[in-house]
Parts: sequence; C-alpha cells; structure tokens
Amino acid sequence: MEVTQRPPMAVTNAVSWRSEGIQYKKNEVFLDVVEHVNILVNSNGQIIRSDVVGALKMRTYLSGMPECKLGLNDRILLEAQGRSTKGKAIDLDDIKFHQCVRLARFENDRTISFIPPDGSFDLMTYRLNTQVKPLIWVEAQVERHSRSRVEILVKARSQFKERSTATNVEIELPVSSDASNPDVRTSMGSASYVPEDEALIWKIRSFPGGKEYMLRAEFTLPSITAEEATPERKAPIRVKFEIPYFTVSGIQVRYLKIIEKSGYHALPWVRYITMAGEYELRLI
Repeated sequence: MEVTQRPPMAVTNAVSWRSEGIQYKKNEVFLDVVEHVNILVNSNGQIIRSDVVGALKMRTYLSGMPECKLGLNDRILLEAQGRSTKGKAIDLDDIKFHQCVRLARFENDRTISFIPPDGSFDLMTYRLNTQVKPLIWVEAQVERHSRSRVEILVKARSQFKERSTATNVEIELPVSSDASNPDVRTSMGSASYVPEDEALIWKIRSFPGGKEYMLRAEFTLPSITAEEATPERKAPIRVKFEIPYFTVSGIQVRYLKIIEKSGYHALPWVRYITMAGEYELRLI
C-alpha cells in the first residue's frame, strides 16, 4: 500500500479543530469548573457508593490562534516544582483531555497547554474516587397514626461550611400511590404533592451550610387492614442542588494565560460549581 507522507501538524501549524482568521472585538475566556456528586445511601444510613465527576468547561471568544496555558493545584506538578502541597494539592483519577491539549507536554511537566477550539468545549474531565461526605443529608420517618392516616417527618441538613450556600435545592420524597388530602408544613421553602410522580417535592431556594430544616406532611390513605396491604417497593429519596463557588475535590485554577502573536489582552473568567448527580437515599 502506498502511503503519502504528509508533514506533521506541528510543522504546518494546521489545527484541525480551529479555523484561521477568527476575530472578536472583545477577547474573553470563560472557564467553569463543574463537579457532579454521585451518592447512594442504603436504608441503614450507610454510603454504598460515592464519587465525584468533574469537568473543566470552556467557552472561548478569542481572535487569531491563541496559545493557552492552564495551571491547577495538581499534587504531582507542585511536588515537582518543590512547592508545599500541604492541604492544597489534589489527586485526580481518570483524567481525559480534549484533543487540543498537548499530551506530551502534560506528561513531561504537567502543564496543560493548548490552542482552543472556538466556542464551547470540555477541556478536561476527571473523577475522584474518594468517599464523599453527603453534602445534604436527609432523614425521614413514616408514622401511621391510624389505618387511614400517615405522617412523614423529614429533616434536611447541610453538611458543608457555613460560608457556602446551596441553591435550587429539591428533595423528592416518595409517597404511597393511594395517598390523598396532603397537609404539609415546612420550616423553610415550599412543598407540593405531585400525585402523577407519587412524590412530595420540597423546594428550598437557598440552603446555607450548617443549617437544618424540617418538613412534616400528613396524608389520608384508603382505610384497609394491615393484612390486606401489600408492601410496595419504595422509591429512593432524590436530592438536587447546586453549590456555587465550591468544589468537593478542592481543585483550583492557579492561572490561565492567553498568549497571541498580535499581543491583545484577553480576560479570563473562572467559576466553580458543585451539583448533585445521581444523589439517592433509600431511607423510607
């Protein structure tokens, strides 16, 4: 087979993911460090599974062919530079890079250097396989007061530092399919019964760290004897939330440099956010 020899990309300066001649009036880079927390808790309150999946999501609006360099508080890099890594450095697993990152450079000196695509892309994804303390802990008790009346008592507690605040918290509590006439009281936020999902949805817009809130709900059930009732498989409690300016891993962007031959000044913007991924507590 004849193979035509093409000069390597490094020689021709060709970058398949970026076209030449891109121009912006305002040169900006937005970098979002997004971490999803996955957690599964069993009926005894034990954590069966937990991990953190992170991504460095970029949106670049840069002219020309910019050269970007990104530095993280990566333990291997900091130790190689002889810097102190006490309390600040992180170990990441399963790191995967976008094709624009020069892998040889990263393997050599842990520098993440790249010519970025235009617009949105995931620069890097990673995983953290450490045991994660649940950021929002939910306890639930179900009490049957009579054959036709059931009461659910729920406590939700934020287990992160007081300086952080979770937003758009949503706690989905499973409710028996034949329950009706809900009477719900909460110490914070609002709750609504969604019969088509067989769930009670408790929404708390702002949930600061180190706080505990309560929900009490009473439902009417069709009056049947205990012998006739068949135990139904209960769905787990599901929790959704976002915590801005916060990461579980402690990852930090130490610098983001943009160099372009025309010498323009670009503005880099960095944000951190933690979100609930598959976050389930099989408690009731």
